[in-house]
Amino acid sequence: MKIPVSRPLFTGLEARYANQAIVNGDLSGTFGEFISRFENNFSKYCECNFGISTMNGTTAIHLALATLGIKAGDEVLVSSLTNMATFFAVVYQGAIPIPIDIELDTWNLNPELLEKKITKKTKAILVVHLFGHPVDMDPVLAIARKYKLYVVEDAAQAHGAEYKGKKVGSLGDVGCFSFYANKVITTGEGGMIVTNSEGLASRARSLKSLGYGRKNKFMHEVIGFNYRMTNVQAAIGTAQLENIDFILKRKRDIADFYIDHLSDIQELKFPVEKNYAKNVYWMFHIVLGESFAGRRDLVTNLLKEKGIETRESFIPGNMQKLFIDAYGFRETDCPVANNVGLNGFYLPSGPNISKDELQYVVYSLRDLFLNI
Repeated sequence: MKIPVSRPLFTGLEARYANQAIVNGDLSGTFGEFISRFENNFSKYCECNFGISTMNGTTAIHLALATLGIKAGDEVLVSSLTNMATFFAVVYQGAIPIPIDIELDTWNLNPELLEKKITKKTKAILVVHLFGHPVDMDPVLAIARKYKLYVVEDAAQAHGAEYKGKKVGSLGDVGCFSFYANKVITTGEGGMIVTNSEGLASRARSLKSLGYGRKNKFMHEVIGFNYRMTNVQAAIGTAQLENIDFILKRKRDIADFYIDHLSDIQELKFPVEKNYAKNVYWMFHIVLGESFAGRRDLVTNLLKEKGIETRESFIPGNMQKLFIDAYGFRETDCPVANNVGLNGFYLPSGPNISKDELQYVVYSLRDLFLNI
């Protein structure tokens, strides 16, 4: 067997919509029915009034920060355990990302650590709903109100996740999503920001499309970006969105299967679902316990020999040499994130993984821990 860590689920509707866009000649990101259709449908799904599509999730975060006026020298508090695209988007604006350690169980930003990191330069909190589990947002929003900070949600891995019954992306000032090939729904590459602010939406639309003038198109009003999603990508996204409920059910069923069949292995720590949350389990991420700390490569290589693909967790921002050199971060700044980053990995959990494949992964992992 060869079981990939993830593969997208297509129904045939994606090809039909994409072909329709091609036949209509609507290829670019400046025109075509599917761009507005995808933006409107996805923002509505996220319980937001406005959606602005982008090239990818990284540009969505960068566009959000630029729209909010984050500038050089500003500080943005960021969960340390995340894809470094989150940190890079802050740096693109000349701002400084400040790593915040994570909770032991959710692996999300720990709100209790925020206040002591706030300075006069702090302008925003950038939360990451990691692996599909929402951040505990109430304390984050309370701190943001207290210190007059923006809240940006990196929901790249959390389409459809809920915090106290509300969709992620709708909780802060701006929510940011990715539609990369392994995300809950995909356009191949692509991203989107969502917001309930008409003013922010208008500014974001201008910035993402070169800041064209409203009266004279080529008399530019601001220095903008070329961050447009193509209409063909939007066509694929429109089709994917129509199937999102089924995909999310599959994700949760897969997580339940793994937890039911592996939870007695004491050497493993599993994803949780807090009472305030609906976890969409973007990837089934597990962490090796203390007795196996530092042996992740051994475990994942043994699984690879059995035809099971895995992927290691992110290396936290505080451990990245380029940030240590640039900003004086210390590797020891975020010990919980360090442990997860060094000992965490994904099991195969794409929405179209078969029951036989799931059983094979479970059998192989159980066998490994019996004989390692």
